[in-house]
Formats: sequence, C-alpha cells, structure tokens
Amino acid sequence: MTAKLAHLRWRISAWSAARRGIAAFAGLPPTARLGLAIVAFWVAVAACAPWIAPYNPNINHVEGLQDPVPSWTHPLGLDSQGRDILSRIVFGARTVLTVAPIAVLAATLLGASLGLLAGYYRGWVDSVISRICDLTLSLPTIIFYFVVLSALGASALNIVLVIAITKAPMTARIVRGLTLELVPRDYVSAAKMRGESAWFIMACELLPNMRGPLLIEMCLRLGYTIITIGMLGFLGLGLPPPDPDWGSMVNDARKYIYSNPLAILWPSLAIATLVIGVNLFADGLREEITRYQR
Repeated sequence: MTAKLAHLRWRISAWSAARRGIAAFAGLPPTARLGLAIVAFWVAVAACAPWIAPYNPNINHVEGLQDPVPSWTHPLGLDSQGRDILSRIVFGARTVLTVAPIAVLAATLLGASLGLLAGYYRGWVDSVISRICDLTLSLPTIIFYFVVLSALGASALNIVLVIAITKAPMTARIVRGLTLELVPRDYVSAAKMRGESAWFIMACELLPNMRGPLLIEMCLRLGYTIITIGMLGFLGLGLPPPDPDWGSMVNDARKYIYSNPLAILWPSLAIATLVIGVNLFADGLREEITRYQR
C-alpha cells in the first residue's frame, strides 16, 4: 500500500511538473519558443545519438563512395574517407552540446567572480581586474587560440580553457556594472548592518538579483561559443580526429566542394540552425525579462 501511494504521489508530481513546464513554454514569446524548439531538437539528437545514427561515425564505407546522393543506405552521403555524414552530424551534436555549455559556464563563473570583486571592493581591486580584462580583450583572439592550442594540444579541456579565458572579460564587465548599480540598494545596506560577510553579500544578495541579465548573457555567449568551436574545428584546432566535429567536417569537405557540395552543406546547416535557435531563444528571453521588469 505504501509503495502504491508513493508511486501515485510521484506520478502526480511528475504530471504537475510537466504541466508547469508546458505553461511556462506557452508563456514565452514566439521567438523564444521557436528557438527553444530548435535547441531541444538538437539536444534530443545528441542524447539519442547511438539509436539515431545508422552507422558508427568513424567506420569507412569505401564500397559506397560510388553510390548516388542521396541513397537509401547513406541519406546524406559519405565524406572523402567514406564515413557516413548523417552519423557524424548526429554524434557531432554531442561534441558541440557538451563542450560549448561547459565553456560558457566556466567563462560565466570566472567573469562573474571577477566582476563581483571589482564592483564590490572598487579601488585598487577594481583597477587591477579592469586592467587584466582590458589586456585580455586586446589580445587577437584567433592568434591566442593558435598559440595556446598548438602548445597544449587540441582537446576538449583545452578548448574549454581558451574559450573561458577569452569570453570571461565581457561577462566581468557586465557583472561589474550591475554590481555598482546594486551595491547602494537598501537590502545590501541591511545585510551590512547585520554583519554579513562580503562573500555572503556577493553570493546571496547581489548575484541572485542579476540572474536575468546573466542568463541572457549566457545564452548569447553560447551562440558565439558554438561558432568559435566550429571555427576551431575548421582551422584544425578542434577535437583530434577521428572524433566527429562539425567544423572539421566543413574543412574536410572544402577540398571537394565542386565534386561533392552536399558534404559541406550538411554540417554548415547544423551549425547555423543551432546558433539561430540559441540566438532566437536569447532574444525572446530578453524580451520576456524586459516585459516582466516593467
């Protein structure tokens, strides 16, 4: 009886959560709904890659190189090495949807920490952090990627590292400005009068009150980061082969653009649709937060 009651409660709570999710989705602006649907599609593709992909993405099908495109066996055709393009696009979604969010999260954590310190303490702390951010932003980004990834080697961890370093200063500037605006507020003064520590005030008073702009910034940075990962793969600085990488797929197909133009079209469309979906969701979310604040 207890097990049946617990199962019933779980079903009720799951149904309630689903209803709240549907209501929240319906309440979003049309652009946000469209963007979220596109992103959800690619997330589903990445999550179900082993069941969706018709072949192993790294197996060569040399016997199928003479088949017409599209064909029943290889709907999107084969690349120059005889690997199934559809399978590589499906598994490549896992790569970009793993590396890009982690890189954005790392950049946001680093940038938000620096921005909070600079805006709260001001003085020499603000000057030092601002100069570090200015120096980082003045570096030629592509050259920085080349130098660091050539020295350390191209890997998912190193890609996350270089993206976090180059994207964090912009987040730090935004958070610094928000912190300067929020510090004079009454609830911050009340926290100081209660004797709360600076770390508590920054983490529990300031940071939660800037979650809207931070969330929008993360969504926008995610779109830029997806483009950056594609660019690194195109330049040969992405994940080492034979791991499926949309940017590397575009680079490999570039040599055969006249004989097999579809091989470069499909990964390019994958990058474009995912970036468009993220940007549409970010624009709709910004519109909803602005309307809510009014």
